[in-house]
Amino acid sequence: MILQEFLQKASKEQWATGHFNVSELDQMRAIVEACKEVGSPAIIGTSEGERKHLGLAEAVALRDVLQKKYGIPVFLNADHTKSVQAAKEAIDAGYDSIHIDLSAESFEKNVAGTKEIVEYAKKHSNILQNVGMSLEGELGYLRGESKIQKEKIEVKLEDYTNPEEAAEFVKKTGVDRLAIAVGNIHGISLDEPALDIERIKVIRAAIPQEVALVLHAGSGIPDAQIRVAISAGIANIHINTDIRVAFVEGLKKGIAEHPNEAAMYKLDAEAIAEMKEVLKEKLRLFGSVNRL
Repeated sequence: MILQEFLQKASKEQWATGHFNVSELDQMRAIVEACKEVGSPAIIGTSEGERKHLGLAEAVALRDVLQKKYGIPVFLNADHTKSVQAAKEAIDAGYDSIHIDLSAESFEKNVAGTKEIVEYAKKHSNILQNVGMSLEGELGYLRGESKIQKEKIEVKLEDYTNPEEAAEFVKKTGVDRLAIAVGNIHGISLDEPALDIERIKVIRAAIPQEVALVLHAGSGIPDAQIRVAISAGIANIHINTDIRVAFVEGLKKGIAEHPNEAAMYKLDAEAIAEMKEVLKEKLRLFGSVNRL
């Protein structure tokens, strides 16, 4: 199955695929192992910063190796790509999925840039053999960063995705997925996010069924809200801060317990174990178990 088929299946059956960000081989392997163990497709994201560190070609090669080794679908997404040029580079490198995020631009510029990438991907996918590529646009504004915030993050009314604009955006761009702002924020803030579930339902009803709804910034959102958001139409949920924190806490624990150890791969073991537990916990929460 291609990514879009998994997303449509999730939408129809009211469960969600998990999307997890990485910047290292060990993290990438941990995601695939966790997905293999619970029977879920693996969707791995690299932001512009993460893929600059890891490397475009390297990420694609690792995807291919891990998919062959573990025998499950592994999809590589260029997450939060802030320019048309950077999106084209990820397409040319062989990514399965592009998230072109021009949400900080005007509606008109967002539409124009997103449409350009959709058309570029369609034109080049067969040539590059990345058939079935999935394209995601974003509408609305997500505040915060992928870290533990030391202050409360105020979500303003104008940040939220407008359902009527969402319908127009999807029609004009031809995207396969739409990332929306419904009270979600990047990172983990001092106060818990309050998702606008009714807005999710209205947006879901306003756009074609085959276009999947994406919830970014899933870290820090209470489980109960995640479950209701899925039932309202969310088919893909992004997690980054939660697994970053798990990895770092595990690494600190490993260093504290073995202060004289200098082999990084041994110190990484605790970090990976902590990260995998969070990964599997999220996949169970999303209903993404035994979906292969």
